[in-house]
Amino acid sequence: MITVAVDAMGGDNAPLEIVKGAVEAVKQRNDIIIQLVGRSDDIERELAKYTYDKKRVSIVPASEVIETQAPPVASIRTKRDSSIVVGLNQVKNEKADAFVSCGSTGAVLVGGQLIAGKIKGVKRTPLAPLIPTVKNPSLLIDCGANVDARSEHLVQFAKMGSIYMKHIMGVKNPRVGIANIGAEEEKGNALVKETFPLLKACKDINFIGSVEARDIPFGVADVIVCEAFVGNVILKMYEGTGKALLKEIKRGLLSSFRGKIGALLIKPSLKGMLKKFDASEYGGAPLLGLKGLVVKAHGSSNAKEVTNAIIQCVAFKEQKISERIRESLSEDKK
Repeated sequence: MITVAVDAMGGDNAPLEIVKGAVEAVKQRNDIIIQLVGRSDDIERELAKYTYDKKRVSIVPASEVIETQAPPVASIRTKRDSSIVVGLNQVKNEKADAFVSCGSTGAVLVGGQLIAGKIKGVKRTPLAPLIPTVKNPSLLIDCGANVDARSEHLVQFAKMGSIYMKHIMGVKNPRVGIANIGAEEEKGNALVKETFPLLKACKDINFIGSVEARDIPFGVADVIVCEAFVGNVILKMYEGTGKALLKEIKRGLLSSFRGKIGALLIKPSLKGMLKKFDASEYGGAPLLGLKGLVVKAHGSSNAKEVTNAIIQCVAFKEQKISERIRESLSEDKK
């Protein structure tokens, strides 16, 4: 059984969608135990709407909430009874195997490092979401945790990302590319130019060179390495473009009677294609390099995204990703 502490108060749709997603996760999987962390009255009010296995869902009281706009470091230190701090302490004290939150990204990142703690040897802990492509999903690492990363950090990101893709996604020899403005080795900013030869010389990864943003949706690499500023721009552009295209497709199909007939004919195929490119299918972004598992989901996550973020914790724990990262770093020192 995997015990997952869930921040019931974090995100735009808390606690309604968080509780709904948690209950659905318990219904879908028999190997998950949920701890809903937050204000007991609010959580109980939402739980009363559902029928579920009460032996596998419990409430861990937390009276405070860290708002999205609040300064992360100060909030983690002063709001000791917040849902984020209490949830992270569940992981630290081994009362939970994982923590999932749709709340403040900054607070989750800071709290993850200060409370859960980094694996010895990990220099920076990156956020690593799976993003859809025409082939299989790729791992974007980092997408928001380290905007001032150095070359040595990116090399570690590549190693951690390769471990994740190999053991979670089943990719035998993950192709690693570095996000760049051109395919040529001499292109890029100072960070990319400094990192490229280090990745090229790294024997632990299958480095394929530079990857341009336009090639990412075509699945050219299994792991896309970048610092957080670039990664976040890629991720947000990805999401925005997907929503814009979907809106325009719907508008075009429903603009005429002929279009509506065509929409009925292509609906089954279109539904399958859209599902493949739905980022919510892949859950949240794990914060790799921590002693325990911490997953950050979108602040606007609905119940489906919460469910998938919880379920992805099972594979992460079963495949012992944190342990594998620790072993990989230990081998580097030999």
